[in-house]
Amino acid sequence: MESSRQRSPFRAIRAIDYTVIFVRDMTAMRRFYENVLALSLLRELSPNWIEYGLGRNTLALARPSRTAADAPTPAGSASLQLAFKVSATEVDACADELVRQGVALLSPPTNQSFGHRTLFFRDPDGNLLEIYAEI
Repeated sequence: MESSRQRSPFRAIRAIDYTVIFVRDMTAMRRFYENVLALSLLRELSPNWIEYGLGRNTLALARPSRTAADAPTPAGSASLQLAFKVSATEVDACADELVRQGVALLSPPTNQSFGHRTLFFRDPDGNLLEIYAEI
């Protein structure tokens, strides 16, 4: 007899296709993701929905619509963490570029005991961002 987990139609899920960041300040967030992180604009469906291509995935910046009645995340609280994978030498180069662009680092490039070299910082809305490499 199959368990309900084995029969679930959700077993068909194989990847995250896109991630949506609900933004407070679209102008600041768009400037950050395009100019500081240099993400490639995929398409702009409206002033309230901007998409960037990241490999096979899409990162979207959006003003809330379906969740418009939700209480906003308090200022100074991250609502998500995104981790961007690069090579080990690129972690340091990214740190240098962030500092050059005036972005405060939460922690400098650091070799972690679990085998990652990490760098942490925040976007204009306060979300936690990580650049990392496997070492």
